[in-house]
Amino acid sequence: MKNTNVLKWVNVGATVAMIVVNALANALPLNGLNTGEISDRFEVYFVPAGYVFSIWGLIYLALLAFTIYQLTPHSAHTRERIGYWYALSAVANVAWIFLWHYEVFPLTLIAMLVLLGSLIAIYLRLGIGKRRPAASERWPVHFPFSLYLGWITVATVANVTSLLDYLNWGGWGIAPEAWAVIMLIVAAGVALAVSFTRGDIAYIAVIVWAYIGIAVKHGSTPVVAIPATVLATLVGLSLIVTVPRVRRCLVDA
Repeated sequence: MKNTNVLKWVNVGATVAMIVVNALANALPLNGLNTGEISDRFEVYFVPAGYVFSIWGLIYLALLAFTIYQLTPHSAHTRERIGYWYALSAVANVAWIFLWHYEVFPLTLIAMLVLLGSLIAIYLRLGIGKRRPAASERWPVHFPFSLYLGWITVATVANVTSLLDYLNWGGWGIAPEAWAVIMLIVAAGVALAVSFTRGDIAYIAVIVWAYIGIAVKHGSTPVVAIPATVLATLVGLSLIVTVPRVRRCLVDA
């Protein structure tokens, strides 16, 4: 209990640091550059329209809800499950912001992979889609991390494609549009795996949101926009089959 009492304040500090740094990154902005301005330098197709990034507001609101919830006396078991993985994810998030704004692009991928790995660890430790959460946990705990992991799944693929563009990778002679479709299929495959094994509506909704944003941004490039739209539809519709089946298989915590 003593360790989890310390952990709850570590989590508070992690959330505050993450939100403050991300806000200041564009308000100052860090290194005189906005996050989006840097992103626009890269000629890649696996980047959605600007409005899609508004999801960060929802993610941070959800993480604030988690942070408040984990301060309550009955949340000790939840904090114990998550451990220090949340704090590590916040460190990786903050590190990514500084590395991105100061244009140390190769190291941004390392920070992103640490963030992704931390969120996967939390997701598995919470048993999202595998165990039936208490009613009090569903929205302030499971929802935030499903949402966050869904977005970072997309962000990791975008980070890889941006880094390869920065390194002037030739793509083995394959056209950038073709690589975009390959990446769309790979990420959709991951989303379908989550859908069929976890029936996670929030995770899938984020993937669909991002794919529609990709289709909107690259509407003048049908070879990218059409697959993005088709895959968004396919991934979204998968929930019709998977959610009822997965919910029947949930075990009590």
